[in-house]
Amino acid sequence: QVQAVESGGGSVETGGSLRLSCAAADQLTGTYCLGWFRQAPGKAREGVASITSDGRIVYAPSVKGRIAISVDNCSNTLYLQINDLKPEDTGKYYCAADSLYPIPPCAPRPQGRLWNDWGQGTQVTVSS
Repeated sequence: QVQAVESGGGSVETGGSLRLSCAAADQLTGTYCLGWFRQAPGKAREGVASITSDGRIVYAPSVKGRIAISVDNCSNTLYLQINDLKPEDTGKYYCAADSLYPIPPCAPRPQGRLWNDWGQGTQVTVSS
């Protein structure tokens, strides 16, 4: 099974920025819902942002105002720009696609959705 490939993580100081990339497992055609998730050590995976094929975006309240999700359909790549990084942003970041979309609506939450095509993740470490 082809998986997504995330990249762009690294170690940065508080206040820095990173742009994460996700090479999608499949071509981005038709209707889709893509999401970014992150998982800190010892914590559950949490949704960060989602985007649909028609450009609808949802951000998690914890990161709203500091991040931007975007997609390039030509290169089948999903992006996540994170600004003003904080130590609590530390974790491994993953991208995935919701196989059940459009029902329910696209959102970076696991409830009632079937997120697939997870990659190996890219590590983000923010030092204070």
